[in-house]
Amino acid sequence: MTGARISYGKLEVPVHLVRGERLLAADVSMEVLGQGFLPAYTEGDNTNVVATDTMKNVILRRAHEYEGPTLEGLLHDLGHGFLSTYPEMEGLRLWAARQPWVAETGRVFRRVDGDHAVASLELGQSSAGAIDVVAQRSGHVGLRLLKTTGSAFTKFARDDDTTLPERLDRPLFVHLDVHWTYGDPHDAVGPAHVAPDAVLALVLETYDDFVSESIQHLVHEMGTRILERFGALAQVSLRSENHTYDPVPGAGDADPLRKTYTSPFPAWGLITLVLDR
Repeated sequence: MTGARISYGKLEVPVHLVRGERLLAADVSMEVLGQGFLPAYTEGDNTNVVATDTMKNVILRRAHEYEGPTLEGLLHDLGHGFLSTYPEMEGLRLWAARQPWVAETGRVFRRVDGDHAVASLELGQSSAGAIDVVAQRSGHVGLRLLKTTGSAFTKFARDDDTTLPERLDRPLFVHLDVHWTYGDPHDAVGPAHVAPDAVLALVLETYDDFVSESIQHLVHEMGTRILERFGALAQVSLRSENHTYDPVPGAGDADPLRKTYTSPFPAWGLITLVLDR
């Protein structure tokens, strides 16, 4: 055996932070990085091992102390607490998925399982004990977006195996994940923080008003607008699946404003894009 890279941690600890009428609910996960726990693997020596059940308890206790509104801030606070308490932890990777609660009134929330914000931070600890943000990634995932008009797909390459007809206008249905990173990862927990809801609003605005020639065309416009709008961001990535419906043959022949569609063959087109500033 030439070497080993190890990690261990706790997955999906549910926390619901109620601060008056404000709710921050998320499933928090963490992974301990570094070689300090290797004896537990090689020799069964658990002397320095922090039990994952202890991790869960610390996450819940420190989450209770958190007063901020963001996932990144919560992860940053949790990471600092762990690394300050357990010096044998050389580094941590933490991530969280915001539970999709929708505020209906000041104190009533409705759970709508579906798209939600996500965030991840990696923190490192130097030999001198300094704690720093090493890496960061935020996003909004699980979007299911349908627009009834304003999307085309024409003039694509054709050969003997091409059966797809050109469509000058179609009801575009996509699954979409959007992620972003900051030029300085510290901005994720500072005044330059970009709210996931603000990115989501811009994505929805672009989906509505941009007349695209393809999904590739659309995601490029989304990424470009995100980088132009939010100067602290250094990179945006988009992953989209094409679930666009197929027209029912003959439906709409008599009246082009009355069209009917059905689900397509279940094999999805995949479109990805990473844009750097």
